[in-house]
Amino acid sequence: MIVKHPTIRNQIRRLRFEAGEMTQQSLADAAGVTRQTIIAVEAAKYSPSLELAFRIAAAFKKPLSEVFQYEGEGKNGNI
Repeated sequence: MIVKHPTIRNQIRRLRFEAGEMTQQSLADAAGVTRQTIIAVEAAKYSPSLELAFRIAAAFKKPLSEVFQYEGEGKNGNI
C-alpha cells in the first residue's frame, strides 16, 4: 500500500508575478528570512512554520488561505 503524505501547495509564484514581479529577495526581506528559504517554500520543498506562512501572506496583503492550501488525506483537503 502506498501512503500519500499530506502536502501544502502555495501560490507564491503567482502572487509575486501579480505584485509587479516581486523578487524572491524582496519577499524574503519582507518575511524576515533568506532568499533560499523563499525558494524552498515556493518550490514546495519546505513547509513553512505557521508564523512564516502568516508573514508571507502579510507581505502580499492576502489572507493565509489565498497563499497556502493544505492537501490533506481526506476528501477536498479536509483532515
